[in-house]
Amino acid sequence: MTTLLTRIQSRLRQRAAYARTVSEIRAMPLDVAIDLDIYKPDARKIAAKAVYGQ
Repeated sequence: MTTLLTRIQSRLRQRAAYARTVSEIRAMPLDVAIDLDIYKPDARKIAAKAVYGQ
């Protein structure tokens, strides 16, 4: 039971980190995104790779 709760907590933390990362990328000023070579419409893909390693 403890393992299940630990896995759920881990997934919830990952989901929160994913949502936070997507939000930060979308809110990033365009000039900063260009400097970092980030295409803002790819925010979900970038966040998934950063958080989940996919």
